[in-house]
Amino acid sequence: MQEAIAAVRLSDDQRLDWLRLIRSDNVGPRTFRALVNHYGGARRALAALPDLARRGGASGPARICSRQDAERELDGVKSLGVALVALGEPDYPRRLQMIDDAPPLLAVRGNAAVVGLPMVAIVGARNASAAGIRFAERLARDLGAAGFAIASGLARGVDAAAHRGSLASGTIAVLAGGQDHIYPHEHADLADAIAGDGALISEMPLG
Repeated sequence: MQEAIAAVRLSDDQRLDWLRLIRSDNVGPRTFRALVNHYGGARRALAALPDLARRGGASGPARICSRQDAERELDGVKSLGVALVALGEPDYPRRLQMIDDAPPLLAVRGNAAVVGLPMVAIVGARNASAAGIRFAERLARDLGAAGFAIASGLARGVDAAAHRGSLASGTIAVLAGGQDHIYPHEHADLADAIAGDGALISEMPLG
């Protein structure tokens, strides 16, 4: 993507434009990438959206995320200690960046540097046996000691065990929802602990 490659970090205005574009109707990661590449930037792509919607046969005007709504989201994530990291920036996970539908923006809370470590994902049953939970926690601890960051989904069972086992070495929780809604709710304390040496990441908006 031209904006991501041309600059090591997005300017505040560019980040706002990226947020507006990805939060607009009918714009997913692949469409975002195509629009930014075609128009040379998110601002020009935003300007082109109404005409594209008309030419696409839309029955009404496409909903384009307003500057005010984007600013409100930025203020909200900052109040939670969350940063919006753009595709191509140093703190964006390298392997995730390689896929075609990589999220343009990731909301990251905690130690963003942990995403630069070699990474192993450990996921499993929510209703895991006691032996399975012990094994997942031990495996995560041993891999963490060997220099790997452990990624999982903050779910009950194996996921939570993997996070607990790698708290000291760095673990990454990939959230299904926004950073303001930790699920399951009983893992809120675990999420806070993860943010110490690890990170919580999400592509979803607040709420």
